[in-house]
Amino acid sequence: MGEARKDALRVGFDRAIKLEFHGARISSDAGLFPYRDLDEAAKLTESGAAGLFDFRTGSNIQHSMTALLRQSIYSRLAGYEDVNDAERLSVDPVMRHVVGGRAVERQAASTSQVARFETEVLTHPDNLTALMNMPVQWVDMIQQRRPIKQLILDMDSSVSATHGEQEGSRYNGHFGCDCYHPLFIFNQDGDVERALLRPGNVASADDWRSVLEPVIERYRPRKTSKYFRGDAAFALPELYELLEAEGYQYAIRLKANAVLERHISHLLTRPVGRPPNKPQRFYHSFEYQAQSWDRPRRVAAKIAWHQGELFPRVGFIVTNLGGSAPNVVHFYNQRGTAEQWIKEGKYAVNWTRLSCHGFEANQVRLQLHVLAYNLGNFLRRIALPASVKHWTLTTLRDKLIKIGGKMVHHARYVTFQLAEVAVPRRLYRAILDRIRRFAAILPRAAPI
Repeated sequence: MGEARKDALRVGFDRAIKLEFHGARISSDAGLFPYRDLDEAAKLTESGAAGLFDFRTGSNIQHSMTALLRQSIYSRLAGYEDVNDAERLSVDPVMRHVVGGRAVERQAASTSQVARFETEVLTHPDNLTALMNMPVQWVDMIQQRRPIKQLILDMDSSVSATHGEQEGSRYNGHFGCDCYHPLFIFNQDGDVERALLRPGNVASADDWRSVLEPVIERYRPRKTSKYFRGDAAFALPELYELLEAEGYQYAIRLKANAVLERHISHLLTRPVGRPPNKPQRFYHSFEYQAQSWDRPRRVAAKIAWHQGELFPRVGFIVTNLGGSAPNVVHFYNQRGTAEQWIKEGKYAVNWTRLSCHGFEANQVRLQLHVLAYNLGNFLRRIALPASVKHWTLTTLRDKLIKIGGKMVHHARYVTFQLAEVAVPRRLYRAILDRIRRFAAILPRAAPI
């Protein structure tokens, strides 16, 4: 597999064109090198693999845990979400070099080797726990070089459609399909701090403690402003109490009810006069205590009258933030970026493609997708020049990773000839230069 054939193929429309196959020397993913550079600068996969338990023995050990972890993550970054792709990627020259170790001289892990790693090694209880903690550990390692000024956590759930008899698959009436119902928590930079795969029929906020509390514990020593946002599914008194005890300011949407609407009854009458073309917005702030709450809390309300609509659009937010009601609403509305990050994860690294039969194996797959997403997001923030900062992770995959490259062996080194029509040399160099500057920053003992 991957070796060149001597007999060239010809096309009918132009007999001067010959087609030759050199699979072992040509790759379509030559843009993976900057990701490996950033990975190496921060020691991400190396430190992640160090926390994994390797119970393999004898002839089963052909690739290190670090190499296998890299291959699982980089293949997802390049858009290969199925382990069946490993057979072809094992001889891909770029994949072999970014994986490193034995893969460079021979080949990367085969389909069976990757499958055993993901469904047997990583599903070991100790390894699964380490894998689920790895995203926030990676975030910490980046923040040791680039400290944050404030922490904003956004929690949200998503849907991963299932097919066939997958363990944990359940029908969800909200989504209208058999699915899994994963839960994510993001920080202000779009990094996934923690993710949890759940059966499809659970409520949006189920198991929120197992996702949020490890993140809170990790950030507890840090002297920085801390915030939390969530939609109405997370309007839970026990969540408010935890956030207040930990010093977090929060803005969480409330479902409307008659008592809340009585507080804004004076704003629920259509304004006098001809409706303007633009919506008319009104804000109000008041104290409110639901029966399940231990004390009254502040609620900010937004009332928006739209032309042609008989009734206003009303929203309520429970909060401990100071400032005006419009500012509270504006802060809450910024959580819409979390929904965008979830979409990026779906389209860029395919983290809703969880095709294993076993639930724990799919939990592993989700965590590997999350690590691939985070590595892509790190590179976007750290290494992209201002002119392309707006690129999404999908755009990065299509315009940076998916570059044709030819490997040429020399006496003392290996050259990869990249297709400059795909990505300009100056852009590639600018990305590598920024990674070098990031690597030169000495990590602090702990982010502040």
